[in-house]
Amino acid sequence: MITEEIREELFRLRDTEYRDFQVRLIPSVEPDQVIGVRTPALRKYARQLAKRADAQIFLRDLPHRYFDENQLHAFMISGIKDYGKCLEEVNIFLPCVDNWATCDQLSPAVFKKHRQELIREIRNWIDSDRTYTVRFGLGMLMSHFLDEDFDPAFLDLAAGVRSEEYYIKMMIAWYFATALAKQYDAALPYIEDRRLEPWTHNRTIQKAVESFRVSPEQKDYLRSLRIPRK
Repeated sequence: MITEEIREELFRLRDTEYRDFQVRLIPSVEPDQVIGVRTPALRKYARQLAKRADAQIFLRDLPHRYFDENQLHAFMISGIKDYGKCLEEVNIFLPCVDNWATCDQLSPAVFKKHRQELIREIRNWIDSDRTYTVRFGLGMLMSHFLDEDFDPAFLDLAAGVRSEEYYIKMMIAWYFATALAKQYDAALPYIEDRRLEPWTHNRTIQKAVESFRVSPEQKDYLRSLRIPRK
């Protein structure tokens, strides 16, 4: 089977030093599920596999046993050029995503050309009860709707997400920090009015003041808006 062939190749590409590094970064994944293949090698292998007629067998062999298989799966989906097919594969795969790294690596290029349709899907993802589906939806909102297709209503969409999940709160903070860098005037009231829960509010400010796209004057003002710890 192609799945066994892929697994053998991933172990052949293994870098044990890199594996140890990854294990520390992804606490939600058990150490024995991490093979340790570097991202450039996974991307290259994903491009090779995408040309194979039996690639679909691997994409349907879910859930995968190894983190690296999930990463490979994400890269294969990200390269699909047909929007409808890509969206179908994303929705099949998302329930099996169990860590922030795979979630964030899943970034289909074809989505850039279909933003009008994409925003409807983003609303569905954000409404999910699955941590990494929500994180993915927020990530797509951040990636595709903070520039020429920006609408202030999208800030409400992100601010309306309420969760105690660390990886969702981190993505909300990342979203608003990026919004402050790209759409400062529209995003600032969400910080001034404390529209986010305190932890996310302060983390947003922390990430924003680390950005080179936020001016020194803006950073000073944002620092003054931090919520003191109780």
